[in-house]
Amino acid sequence: MKTRDYIYYDYTKSLCPECLHTIDAKIVFQDNQVFMLKHCRTHGDSKVMIADDVEYYKQIRNYNKQSEMPLKFNTKVHYGCPYDCGLCTDHEQHSCLSIVEVTDRCNLTCPTCYASSGPNYGRHRTLEEIEKMFDVIVANEGEPDVVQISGGEPTVHPDFFKILDIAKTKPIKHLMVNTNGIRIAKDEKFVQKLADYMPDFELYLQFDSFKPEVLEKLRGEDLTETRKKAIEYLNKYNLSTTLVITLQKGVNDDEIGEILNYALQQKCVRGVTFQPTQVAGRNQNYNDGEGRITLTEVRRKIYEQYPLFTPQDLIPVPCNPDALCMAYALKVDGEVFPMTHLINPEDLLNNSKNTIVFEHDEKLKSHMLNLFSTGVSVDCAEETFGELMCCLPRVQSDNLSYSNLFRVLIMNFMDPYDFDVRAVKKSCVHIVSDKMKMIPFETMNIFYRDNKIDEIRKQLNY
Repeated sequence: MKTRDYIYYDYTKSLCPECLHTIDAKIVFQDNQVFMLKHCRTHGDSKVMIADDVEYYKQIRNYNKQSEMPLKFNTKVHYGCPYDCGLCTDHEQHSCLSIVEVTDRCNLTCPTCYASSGPNYGRHRTLEEIEKMFDVIVANEGEPDVVQISGGEPTVHPDFFKILDIAKTKPIKHLMVNTNGIRIAKDEKFVQKLADYMPDFELYLQFDSFKPEVLEKLRGEDLTETRKKAIEYLNKYNLSTTLVITLQKGVNDDEIGEILNYALQQKCVRGVTFQPTQVAGRNQNYNDGEGRITLTEVRRKIYEQYPLFTPQDLIPVPCNPDALCMAYALKVDGEVFPMTHLINPEDLLNNSKNTIVFEHDEKLKSHMLNLFSTGVSVDCAEETFGELMCCLPRVQSDNLSYSNLFRVLIMNFMDPYDFDVRAVKKSCVHIVSDKMKMIPFETMNIFYRDNKIDEIRKQLNY
């Protein structure tokens, strides 16, 4: 009897990458890899690899936890996912990270930009609009975990510091600014003023490569000296910073270990986020067949290029395990100790405090005994590390602070090629739209940024 050359694993709904209509999709295992097979009646068959690690892909289903809902939803279900974003009542995760885009404009015209920003593109939002956007987030979340001010390039907004002042009046636990670092590198007084917003404030700094030719390909110019100067100032004021790397296969994926090594040596850096390129917005000189890199490939390259982290340290994040993979480490006295493998996995799935068991690592246990005040248990440090696997940990110790933690995060934002309706329902990174709705990052860039959604609804007779 004949057999297929793959193992059929699952079924979902996806998108035709040409017309963006929802279509059936098979998830199959073939040659130790995971593929999505699709067929559109108009545009034919398509196939994309979504993971190069079958075992990890199967493991992510074990990390699903009960869905956490926002305080309110903004849209009713009418068209069906993904055509109802806002958040609709069928969405399965609240906003772990909420994004407020304060401007469309940017001081770069990057060949790779999901928002298609540029110096003359769009407009700056008014302060009234921006405050309303913050209020939408607060209405949905109560006390939002993380809010990121973004663009475009937010530092070009003429009322930038007024925006920060408005944000600081809201009950936001942690505020971030997404930036390319150009203004930071050029203006030390600007950095000094940013430091006044600490604590609970962080920069999300674009940092793609050490190679001029890679920066020119991704950003349109060599920003090597800009990055160097920006880090110099950020270190001087110890302003919490996450380095953000947009990855493309064969372009900068060979620098993952070098970037991690560099980041761990910088006083200001609290972590590194790796984001595979999303096919959305402006992607000049990008060939998806050559440049696409999956979450599991990035994960493998992390522990191959920087063996301090093991596969057991890089685990799915329960709020959205298909798209997020995270590791934590503790920085103490110039040494780095990976911690994620010490977490009790049952706590991750039960929304309980994280229990960290140190007894299997004598060196780390010794450090803990020296650091913690008398009476703190080294076997169960839940009073010291709270909510460790959420977007940001809470550190409760007289001897440790946020600067002692280091976070490695892989964020895979799906696009029309690897889109999975089952997974997008768990998206937890949301952008406030011009209609004052909360739109998942993935669908915002595919459908809602340029109102493609209106035409698609017409085509489908919705």
